[in-house]
Amino acid sequence: MTKQVYAIKRAMSQTFVEGKRIPLTVLSVDPHVVISQKTIEKDGYEAQIIGIGNRKKANKPLAGYLKKTGIGITPKIIREISLQESENYNLAEILVPGTLINVTATSKGKGTSGVMKRWGFAGGPRTHGQSDRGRAPGSIARGTTPGRVVKGKHMAGHMGDVNVTIENLRIHSFDNESGILQITGAIPGGRGAVTKITIL
Repeated sequence: MTKQVYAIKRAMSQTFVEGKRIPLTVLSVDPHVVISQKTIEKDGYEAQIIGIGNRKKANKPLAGYLKKTGIGITPKIIREISLQESENYNLAEILVPGTLINVTATSKGKGTSGVMKRWGFAGGPRTHGQSDRGRAPGSIARGTTPGRVVKGKHMAGHMGDVNVTIENLRIHSFDNESGILQITGAIPGGRGAVTKITIL
């Protein structure tokens, strides 16, 4: 059975095992609290709404929602998890060192990027009268047939800020008291990014 845990990315680090350098990503995991439950009779499916962490103040819509639930805390993050994935929130039992995991997060936004940065194009020559066209995409057409630009053509545009899943990472260590989680390898997003950890 898979488990889902949400964490906040804090920093990158490293460790050495038998002389081999292992890159680590440091995350913080706050306690997960069940806020409410969805049922088949009322909502058409079964799920649990969980709150992660605690913050000082909620905006008015969130404050009204939390008042109905009556949980007494103001979570930083609210997520919905299907019941079969949320039966146990004992983080020490879920985040066991050595366990394989998948990590999903939103990658860093790069804004509007050209084809060289976005797709790795080589660029054109800086000679023969086109010294100012070195980073241009070049021709994009397909000739008389089909006489149009095909869908999916690699061109300049918005880059980053998409959900990315990194598979088969491994939990290096977890401190249940401080909530500090270290996993091997790098994950998407910058510091403060919300990450979903799926236990395999």
